[in-house]
Amino acid sequence: MQNAPYTGGCACGAIRYQIRGVPVFSNDCQCLDCQKASGTGHGSYLSFAGAEVDLDGKAATWDLHGDSGSRKTKGFCPTCGSPVFLRFAAMPDVFTIHAASLDDPARYRPQAVTYAVRAHGWDRVDPALPSFAKMPSG
Repeated sequence: MQNAPYTGGCACGAIRYQIRGVPVFSNDCQCLDCQKASGTGHGSYLSFAGAEVDLDGKAATWDLHGDSGSRKTKGFCPTCGSPVFLRFAAMPDVFTIHAASLDDPARYRPQAVTYAVRAHGWDRVDPALPSFAKMPSG
């Protein structure tokens, strides 16, 4: 199953994706934007670099500047509102998906916690994960 494509989409099925590749980074992000987008204390993501991505359906998008100051584009379903993916202006070859959008969310294996400086005491992520005050570089 490790070589199987990553598949998923929004809650209503109007947006679907298939990604052939391996995530280069999987994280629980506690930045303010991820908190607001998830409605809780963090968002969970898988990022793919240079992977082959098939995206079906028309996503609505919204551009904003994150905690890093860089512009990112959020892709979400205009019908059900489910967040599905992110793209980053500074890293155009990276395609990031929300872990909960996976058909098999058990494939998500977080590697780190990012933007821990924004964490809330009530949002308990895995304490065994490496934790970074902001986004690690390199």
